[in-house]
Amino acid sequence: MGLLKLRRLLVLRILGLLIGVTTAAGGSGNCGFPAVYNFGDSNSDTGGISAAFNAIQPPNGETFFRRPSGRACDGRLIVDFIAEKLKLPFLSAYLDSLGTNFRHGANFATGGSSICPGGYSPFHLGIQVSQFIQFKSRITDLFNRLHSNNRTSTSINRIARPQEFSKALYTFDIGQNDLAYGYQHSSEEQVRASIPDIINTFSEAVQQLYKEGARYFWVHNTGPIGCLPYSILYNKSPDNRDSNGCVESQNEVSREFNRQLKSRLLKLGKKLPLARIIHIDMYSAKYLLISKAKTQGFVKNPVKFCCGSYYGYHIDCGKREVVNGTVYGNPCKDPSRHISWDGIHYSEAANLWIANHILNGSFSDPPLPIDKACQAPRYA
Repeated sequence: MGLLKLRRLLVLRILGLLIGVTTAAGGSGNCGFPAVYNFGDSNSDTGGISAAFNAIQPPNGETFFRRPSGRACDGRLIVDFIAEKLKLPFLSAYLDSLGTNFRHGANFATGGSSICPGGYSPFHLGIQVSQFIQFKSRITDLFNRLHSNNRTSTSINRIARPQEFSKALYTFDIGQNDLAYGYQHSSEEQVRASIPDIINTFSEAVQQLYKEGARYFWVHNTGPIGCLPYSILYNKSPDNRDSNGCVESQNEVSREFNRQLKSRLLKLGKKLPLARIIHIDMYSAKYLLISKAKTQGFVKNPVKFCCGSYYGYHIDCGKREVVNGTVYGNPCKDPSRHISWDGIHYSEAANLWIANHILNGSFSDPPLPIDKACQAPRYA
């Protein structure tokens, strides 16, 4: 074979390999995720805890849905903006039996959930993953039976396609309650010492999903828990405040949790050869908003929240109490000016601001927008 022909052959082979890699990664365009499966707590719960226990009451939902929507918020959550960005419908809660549509994914998140068992909710991450595995098995069986019997039904339009589980995006927003529950029932030193076990449990969940065919992972780290009005109000020491008025020691534990989470995700990326894992620095995005609150149109005082009140104790959103002739618990007139909706959860306006800053890849590692998450490189 001549030298020129050999060179041409090598060039063609290299081009073929590059084209194959580009195609496998989703090319230069969007990934076109057909579905999203979400795991988390109240920060991304779209109705799970309401379906399982007591329904979330008004005025939750008043800004966008004009009624309670199962979300601990006046409107949309970040997971809703994720769906909008990917041009998918809002995710139905897995636990909700009415009006659900699982054609483009499902939401296993429930309010109060933690990564490890024994927190505020029985639906910890291990249970959520077990629910997904059962969901996947039953969907696959139902879909195959409907097709094998040549039966068509409107119900088939509301269930996932078995071949799309490996093409879907798997999102996580969980971990805040592991720390919060620890603060309420143990010392700060014990909370810090529990982090390795929490991270191990999270790692096991990701590996379980990988065995089930999950390949694309979008993982939020935990936010600055010391900046929640609830945390600030119950930690009154002025010596434990940062420049924004947040509880510095609690934020430091959040940062340590996030350091260990990111380290483990890097290891998982090397261990799971087909996985594409993107880590989202939610802490930095939320803290940036808190730091720039006034210039972004929000009230500067980090203790201020819109729904519910604090009168020596926390009056929950949706409840009213009269103290010395004053009614507490009514929502504020303009939720869009508040970062915090109810002292624990963010307002829709804050969620939108954060979503606009994380979904474009600005806080992602590797730095890819969510609609190109399938193009994340494999870890060496």
